Amino acid sequence: MDWLMGKSKAKPNGKKPAAEEKKVYLEPEYAKSRITDCEFKELVVLPREIDLNEWLASNTTTFFHHVNLQYSTISEFCTGDACQTMAVCNTQYYWYDERGKKVKCTAPQYVDFVMSSVQKLVTDEDVFPTKYGREFPSSFESLVKKICRYLFHVLAHIYSSHFKETLALELHGHLNTLYVHFILFAREFNLLDPKETAIMDDLTEVLCSGGGPGGGGASGGGTGAQNHVKER
Repeated sequence: MDWLMGKSKAKPNGKKPAAEEKKVYLEPEYAKSRITDCEFKELVVLPREIDLNEWLASNTTTFFHHVNLQYSTISEFCTGDACQTMAVCNTQYYWYDERGKKVKCTAPQYVDFVMSSVQKLVTDEDVFPTKYGREFPSSFESLVKKICRYLFHVLAHIYSSHFKETLALELHGHLNTLYVHFILFAREFNLLDPKETAIMDDLTEVLCSGGGPGGGGASGGGTGAQNHVKER
């Protein structure tokens, strides 16, 4: 299956590490931008009388479509030449094919693998059932966690490599709003490993710690920001 995936540190190349470059997306004037003042911490909570798997399925499918749409706005800038690896700061992600072979690919290739695989899953009636009486598979939660992991990689890449283009398109408010909603939802249901998201902890702290619209407070839900593992 192509749902196994790993990451490894990018090898030093003599250039200034991306992690040391100025992170424009952390600047207050841009970080405070949102398209709504909605309190996402309340919005992500499981409603009464709603099945947990139904709630996870509905939100995961929505996040997939929104992340896909957000990426499409900068896809013309994310080319094989501009983004020769799927990199986020000083971390490089690899795709694993159906034989478990590690595949080094460009960022657009990686994103295409992600979107194609997730699209296949969310439209599979055996995995994301939409008809009455159909049950979710026992592996559903683990699949949702893997989908969230992939979507996080795409969002992180947009911030680390294409925020300036997003800014030029005046879509940073949309990106920030999507990120806050996604992270708080993932925290609420423990869908992302804090070690996985540590690479963007600085952004998460700025956007989700209650200082801006929609922030959920420092503790958040689920894992909580205080449990995030910092990566130096």
